[in-house]
Amino acid sequence: MGDLAGKKIAIFGDITHSRVALSNIFCLQKLGAEVKVCGPPTLIPKHLPQLGVGVEHDVRKTLEWCDVANVLRIQLERQDIKYFPSLREYSLYFGINRELLDSIGKKIIIMHPGPINRGVEITSDVADSEHSIILQQVENGVAIRMAVLYLLAARK
Repeated sequence: MGDLAGKKIAIFGDITHSRVALSNIFCLQKLGAEVKVCGPPTLIPKHLPQLGVGVEHDVRKTLEWCDVANVLRIQLERQDIKYFPSLREYSLYFGINRELLDSIGKKIIIMHPGPINRGVEITSDVADSEHSIILQQVENGVAIRMAVLYLLAARK
């Protein structure tokens, strides 16, 4: 994609329980990207608009808006209450599948930090599609974390 300035990045899914979402929001904004989150109202913190982040609950509208879709895993292990009726319903209303992606009519880069709940937040045919850079994202994430730890450990 080159420079992120002016790019539209959407973060989908469990924003409330994600360790990825807030750090991505701050970093992407610092690099000049416009950021929007999308998911059920119960999984989006109420303070995000104060950070300059758009909030949307319609997956199709958000996909039509964005250049990149970073899809987050539903983190059931961190949920002490039910935030939505069922995984089937979540997938139906907030999951990204090939039919939906093809109907948008533009190329969107698909990301996911992993691990993927295939068939819930994203279907396998999207995760493994030509739109996806998930494998590169995971590989690069490991290298970046190693570099950051190295640099932090070298500080005096």
